[in-house]
Amino acid sequence: MQRLYQARDRIEAQFLLDHLARQGFSATLLGDYLAGAAGELPVDIYPTLWLVEDADLPHAREVLARFLAEAQAEVGPPWDCPRCGETVEGAFELCWNCGSGRP
Repeated sequence: MQRLYQARDRIEAQFLLDHLARQGFSATLLGDYLAGAAGELPVDIYPTLWLVEDADLPHAREVLARFLAEAQAEVGPPWDCPRCGETVEGAFELCWNCGSGRP
């Protein structure tokens, strides 16, 4: 078994695990519930994706890197609201502060 990726949280980990399964990889998620012990464990307690088949590691890294790059590209850069000037993350079409649309 080979370590593939350490996720930011359980949601990202499950999302990526599902993507890997759709691509035909056998993977598992370890450390899924460690965040509940925060304060008692070391800081490095994020969920981690592990590949079951060692030989799949190079191809799985390529697939995962491509998937993450495409997801980031779809989000787009942050933008400034033309109405109130608030900086809004690229994934959002409406300003969280005033409700105005992306320019």
